Amino acid sequence: MFNASRLGLSKACTVTPAITAVLLFGTLQNQDAFTAKADAPPLKVEKVKAAIADLIEQDADKRGDGTSLTGTFVRLAWHCAGTYNKADGSGGSDGARMRYKPEAGWGANAGLSKAREVLEPIKEKFPGISYADLYTLSGVVAVEGAGGPTIPFRLGRSDMPDGSTSPP
Repeated sequence: MFNASRLGLSKACTVTPAITAVLLFGTLQNQDAFTAKADAPPLKVEKVKAAIADLIEQDADKRGDGTSLTGTFVRLAWHCAGTYNKADGSGGSDGARMRYKPEAGWGANAGLSKAREVLEPIKEKFPGISYADLYTLSGVVAVEGAGGPTIPFRLGRSDMPDGSTSPP
């Protein structure tokens, strides 16, 4: 994982049960390897996590100002999950509808297009991971890399083809 102290992040990061639940919501049973598409190679979560951690570190080096994508990735995962509707079970991290209107244009999601853009090379490298899993996993990697607890993660979120099922 990336060096949290070098990035000026506290090793004593507090992750509440609510944050942990958000990062776990909508998951299937634990799997070491998962193939989202028949033609995609088996997906190893640890390799994807390492690529995200490398991205965070490379971005921090490029910035050179003590900031990084860490908080942005936590925010991305949080906002993806934030559309969950308990009443009908819709929304949440499953679907990755934030890529489309109306969610992409919501004021609360301002600036998150940058996080989605910088994750594109990882999606290209690991085509078997859904955007929904990738966005959630970026939050997991950010929390763990900042010195937070190890967060159990399971693949299995799916992507919606558009934003038509987004909440109003």
